[in-house]
Amino acid sequence: MGQIWLWCSIASMLLEEDPDYFANFWTQAGYIGHDRPDVVKDDLIDLTLPISRIITAQDLMGEEFAGPEYADSKAMILLMASMSGAWDLPVAIEVKGLKGGYSTGCGVLIKSGGAAGRQLFCTRAVGDIWFCDGRADANILRFRGAAAGDSVHLDNHAFLAFCYAYRHHISEDPLNDFLRVDGQPIYPQHGVPVQSPLMGVPYSGQYEGKLLWVHHTHDASLWPPQGVIYKRAVEDAQGPEKAREKFRLQWTQNAEHVPPMLLPTNPKRATTTWLIDYMPVIEQGLVDLATWVEKGVPPAETTYTFSDGKVSLPPSAKARGGVQPVVEVTANGTVRADVKVGETVTFTAKAEAPDGAGTFTQAQWDFDASGAFALKAEVEPGQTELSLSTTTTFDAPGVYFVTCRVRLNRHGDPTARRQIENLASARVVVT
Repeated sequence: MGQIWLWCSIASMLLEEDPDYFANFWTQAGYIGHDRPDVVKDDLIDLTLPISRIITAQDLMGEEFAGPEYADSKAMILLMASMSGAWDLPVAIEVKGLKGGYSTGCGVLIKSGGAAGRQLFCTRAVGDIWFCDGRADANILRFRGAAAGDSVHLDNHAFLAFCYAYRHHISEDPLNDFLRVDGQPIYPQHGVPVQSPLMGVPYSGQYEGKLLWVHHTHDASLWPPQGVIYKRAVEDAQGPEKAREKFRLQWTQNAEHVPPMLLPTNPKRATTTWLIDYMPVIEQGLVDLATWVEKGVPPAETTYTFSDGKVSLPPSAKARGGVQPVVEVTANGTVRADVKVGETVTFTAKAEAPDGAGTFTQAQWDFDASGAFALKAEVEPGQTELSLSTTTTFDAPGVYFVTCRVRLNRHGDPTARRQIENLASARVVVT
């Protein structure tokens, strides 16, 4: 939700600041919308429909919206309503008649009635229910003044163009070198827009004290290169020697911007089978930062490479470092096994703890992508390496992701806080 909320809250500002880009995307050579309209045509929405009904924050408390498909939208809306008391705020509309297209990020312009002229954008659609937000008054009012029967223009030309904006607004930073050939931009360029007033600051790299930067490999809201940018900013501003005294960077693998519980789950695969709870890493980081400040012992840093916009981590814990275990899972000896219904599949998991990170306290298997992790493996105390094996069969055709999740603790205590985890999966195709 974070990144789509950011688009919805600044879209109107971007359209005002850079109208040429949003027009050129569909009309000029060098842009996907003009050169390859087939790429985006199935996602395109551009039509006017009547509002069937208005949904308030209070309505979301009803049985109709109790399903898991509404969970991620409801969480923030109900939190804000409980804090402000604005349970009557109209946060969504029902619109019927849309046959296809990509609704998330779509512009919703109210064309008639008491709220005519208000521009909102879709943060999420569940069937015919569209949750929306906007900038300034649109954020405060949402659908106040609108009523069933009023018309709305649904148009996602701007959002589809925005999805490719990174190609056409590159800075001089080497992080953008993958968008250049022989030092020249591949695509037509526009001025880099003003940064969002809602988040983000220019990085000076100047600060007093010590800083442990913990970045997530799967963060869709703050992309991994941001960690590299700040490391470089500190080195440029303070010099490599001072940066070494005051800065450390750790990577947390398989972690998103928010915990898995706050992310929507695919009905076919629980979010917790491919993303971890990273909070124990943050807690351990605070302990290690305090130790660095008070006793001069720096935190373990993570070894990584950065190339063409991609962060890569070494495959072994010894080479990678940091505080998080490394896990590998295979099915019949490979990352993908093709088997028949009823055929026995052997799964193997190998896990390693980085030097000084602690010892393993738990290992669990999940076979059905439910996130239940029903099978718990025996883990002897004091181990820094695990080699686990188990078997199962599948009684129906399909694609299965079998996951092993392991946890370690700095002191090897399975009852303590700061159980740092990682996971890995193997794919099984059953026919």
